[in-house]
Amino acid sequence: MRRLVQLYLGLVLYGFSMALMIESALGLNPWDVLHQGVASRTPLSIGIVTIATGAVVLLAWVPLRQRPGLGTVSNVVVIGLAVDASLWAISQPDLLAVRIGFMVAGVVLNAVATAAYIGARFGPGPRDGLMTGLVRRSGRSVRMVRTSIEATVLLAGWLLGGTVGVGTVFYAVSIGPLVHLLLPRLTIDERGARPGVGGVVSTRARI
Repeated sequence: MRRLVQLYLGLVLYGFSMALMIESALGLNPWDVLHQGVASRTPLSIGIVTIATGAVVLLAWVPLRQRPGLGTVSNVVVIGLAVDASLWAISQPDLLAVRIGFMVAGVVLNAVATAAYIGARFGPGPRDGLMTGLVRRSGRSVRMVRTSIEATVLLAGWLLGGTVGVGTVFYAVSIGPLVHLLLPRLTIDERGARPGVGGVVSTRARI
């Protein structure tokens, strides 16, 4: 039960963090640049585009022989719904200082959310699974595969009209160290125990 609660709280928080970065209008992470770019060219909301993109990426798991878990499928649906609900509830601030606050809070909360849903250990998100599947099949390094994927979606999203800016750079340099710091603290073992409370951090949890 603790793992389930953490999974879904993490996914909802992820959608909220996306909304904060979108409303900051200072730049998004590569996948959200793509989501926003596609949404700007269609009548679909960014949440629906996020869900559709996740579903398409999940289909790419088939030839890679990746197996989705509950967290994988939930990731596809819950984040998209959460970001649309969050965008309905908050609006873009006028003051630059507040927009910067939105951007910083968005990145930090995104890291917390990522560590939370990965730490719940119900399976990786579709985009993370695509990366690990390609690493296993190609024999290339995680760094090379992830950089190639994110550079491709960033360029495609920018060409479609997605927002690239200082927030994009801040996310790129901050998210890895933040998740690295938070993941051991939010990883739960099969018995539902956290590190420091009789639990052991699983070495299988990966970003």
